[in-house]
Amino acid sequence: MASAAAATASSASSSLPPMDKFRGAVVEDMQLPPAFALPTSEAISRAIELAYERDFSHIPVLDKDRRPLGYLDVAQLKAKWEAGQANPDDKVLEYMTKFKRSTSEPYTLITPSTPLSELEQFLEHNIFALVTDYNRKFVLAVATPTDLQTFVTRRGLL
Repeated sequence: MASAAAATASSASSSLPPMDKFRGAVVEDMQLPPAFALPTSEAISRAIELAYERDFSHIPVLDKDRRPLGYLDVAQLKAKWEAGQANPDDKVLEYMTKFKRSTSEPYTLITPSTPLSELEQFLEHNIFALVTDYNRKFVLAVATPTDLQTFVTRRGLL
């Protein structure tokens, strides 16, 4: 009788979903600083200055309708500037990495209510995530693997 009960308990536990190491936390729980984004016409000197003031490594670049077009990799841009390959008055449009938008690479919506387990999966293949509102009209924050690791460490979720 005991072995039948153990077998039943074993089969019941195997049908349960795996334990969420983030304990149900969502992106909003990370308390990310508000994002700032740049228009395509912003000078790279200003972009670098703003990035260092806010300690951001990647800055979203928006079109005139405030839709994300791409991003600036601040370290890469600074290296080009220091090597004399970029003029301080050049526009960010010339140095941004464009987002790939196609049917083969669908847009992944990351919002404040996205579970951290989903964010973690996204960040396994991307260097950062833009956190947007549900309608993708506003960039609210930028989440990086470092941000996620800091949250895990701070909360003792290891």
